[in-house]
Amino acid sequence: MTTETPLPVTTGRLVLRAHRAEDLGPLLSYYADPEVARYLLEEPWTPDVAEAQLAKRLARTRIDEPGSALALIVEHDGQVVGDVALWTTGDTVSRGEIGWVFHPDHTGQGFATEAVRAVLDLAFGYYRMHRVVAQLDARNTPSARLCERVGMRREGHLRQDWWSKGEWTDTLVYGVLKEDRAG
Repeated sequence: MTTETPLPVTTGRLVLRAHRAEDLGPLLSYYADPEVARYLLEEPWTPDVAEAQLAKRLARTRIDEPGSALALIVEHDGQVVGDVALWTTGDTVSRGEIGWVFHPDHTGQGFATEAVRAVLDLAFGYYRMHRVVAQLDARNTPSARLCERVGMRREGHLRQDWWSKGEWTDTLVYGVLKEDRAG
């Protein structure tokens, strides 16, 4: 298998591409928002944190071994509206996890659904993964609905399994198999 991901990925309305240095400002504009960070495992970003996070994401350009990841910026009409990541789990490249964050000014327009579907297509079609999961704070109803829209099944509800921001939180686990998307 070729390890270079065929980028950019285009959908009907979006371009999904690798991160670039000039994405620092757009990423900080939504990751610094306390409402955006509410269900994330990290606190709202500061400029220093944004620089460190972007440096990591610049290197996440392909899935080619356990521990590798693909981090993509999502653009609509040339504007950054969010980002989606896919990474391997365990000791194989046949299982992955997906995550996303979108700017609140661009939610409710179907961009996240379109982008996540495109990344799942990469996971199963290009990278030949067998299974992809999403794990999210159980209070994050919009992300749970997104999982269901893209064909993921709720497989678990882990009660108070994660200490985050001063409290125990529940985690929902969604999963989809390659065979689930074949039909």
